[in-house]
This record gives sequence, structure tokens and C-alpha cells, in this order.
Amino acid sequence: MVTQVPTVRGVDRLQSRKQRAMSGTGGRTAALFLTPFFAVFALAMVAPVIYAVVLSFFAQQKSGLGFGEAKTSFVGLENYLQVLQSESFVGGIARLAMYCALYIPCMVGGALAFALLLDAAVARARKLFQLLVFLPHAVPGVIAALIWAYLYTPGVSPIVSVLESGGIAVNFLDNQMILPSIVNIAVWEWTGYNVIVLFTALQAVPREILEAARVDGAGEIRTALSIKLPLILPALSVIMLFTVIGTLQLFTEPSIISKATASVTSTWVPNMWAYDAAFNRHNLNQAAAASIIIALMAAVLSWAVTRFSSRTDKA
Repeated sequence: MVTQVPTVRGVDRLQSRKQRAMSGTGGRTAALFLTPFFAVFALAMVAPVIYAVVLSFFAQQKSGLGFGEAKTSFVGLENYLQVLQSESFVGGIARLAMYCALYIPCMVGGALAFALLLDAAVARARKLFQLLVFLPHAVPGVIAALIWAYLYTPGVSPIVSVLESGGIAVNFLDNQMILPSIVNIAVWEWTGYNVIVLFTALQAVPREILEAARVDGAGEIRTALSIKLPLILPALSVIMLFTVIGTLQLFTEPSIISKATASVTSTWVPNMWAYDAAFNRHNLNQAAAASIIIALMAAVLSWAVTRFSSRTDKA
């Protein structure tokens, strides 16, 4: 009986067939598991965006002197022009820009400082500090805004009472202080979350590099600025990207604070303007146009932050 020994070419063909079979099976398995995600994503994200875009090109118009039956008509970019010509919407964008100018440096700078301090802290104290810093983020945004609205309201706030007893009269809810007051709420909420992200990145820094820096005589501050900070720039870039997107979604905090003061109107920021247009003025078409404008602003700012971060990482 003669036994046929497979040639090298035959073995390669068998292996390639097995690989194709395995890849085909793996592809079908991956598709099976990913199908529910893409289905939910299409229904919950893609479809509403498409509907909002379509809705923004139409308007409800009444015939005659405005007493006739309302008809849906195609108006092109008219809704976008009306939104951009609205003083309250443009004012909300300007107010949001000032909010970003205060919030982003305070939150990112504070998170970076806390993360560096945690990385240099005693091992036993780290877990306690992480818990204390992260606790505010565990509080829902609505609850946090309600807590701070209580702490800001004169007559019931213990903070205001203590300041008044010391001869300091501060109204956190007036027109001059309302923006820093809302920035303070957001900083209190989100600093702890970003501290954990940056602290995790710091834990990935090779200890050999830090030990070599200490041997060369570098102190803690020099090590933090010259070694740790450059090595965690990718994590810092991700935080900046998410923070910029999050600032454009500002809605909960000013909406809650508006119940306690007249300094925050129903159109204080762009998201509140869109909400007011949809549910108070019942103009869904302009609300859709405003939402698309906000989304485009987020896309442009995200692209700018990503490009700047990529250049910084390469440098």
C-alpha cells in the first residue's frame, strides 16, 4: 500500500481553505452579534437625524390672513436663516462661548492637577481621594442642579448666610454671577470623572522613566511637567474632545436654575432655545433647524480639537 505524502503546495491550499472557512464563520458570527446594535443605532440615532434634517426644510404656513388651515410647505433654508437671525439664539451662542472660556480651563486644569496629586500621593490615600473626587459625578445632573440652586438661593442657603454674617453680600443668581455659578455646577459634576481618566493614563506611564528622572535629580514638579504630562497628552486630548462636545449640550443645569431666578431665560443657551421653539412655541421646524446648527457646530469644533490634538501628539 502506497501512502501519498501531501506536497507543500497541497498543505498551503488546505491551510488557506481552513483559514477562509474560519474567517467566513467568524465574519458571520460577528455580523450576528453586531446586527442588533446597528439596528438600534439606525432606529435611535440615524433615523431621528434624517427626520430632523427633512423637518428643517419645511414650515407650517396658513393661508389668507393667517386664519386658514395650516399647510406644510417646503421653504428650503428659510428656517435656518430665521434661527441665525434670532437675537436670542445668537446671544445664546455668545453666552455658550463665554461658558466654554470659563468652564474648560477650570475643569481640565483642575482634573489634571488632582490626577497628578493622586499619582504622587501615598498608596493608602489614593482610593479614598479617588472616591471623594468621583462622588460628585455619581450625582445625576438634575439632582446636582437642584442642590446648587438651594445653595445659591438667598434666605435659605447656608453659604450665603455665612458670607453675609462676614459682611460679604453675594447674590449668586443675579446677572453678573449667574454664568460663573452655572460653571461651578458643571465643574463640580465633571472634574472627578476626568480625574479618573487622567489618573488611569498616569498609571500606564513606565515606572522606569520616572525612577530614572528621580535619579537624575528631577523633583516631583519637574517630573510631572516634563515627563508625565507629555506622556498623557492622548488622554488629555480625548478629555478635551468630550468636554467640547459636552459644553454644546448644556441644558440641564440652566434649565433647573431658571426656576430659581429670572437671570436665566428660556432661551439662555442654544439647546434651551431649541426646546422652547419645539414645546413652548410649537415650531418643530425651527427647532429642528436649530438642532442641526448645534450638531454642525459640534462637528466643526470636534474636528478642530482633533486636528490640534494630532499635531500636538506628533510634535
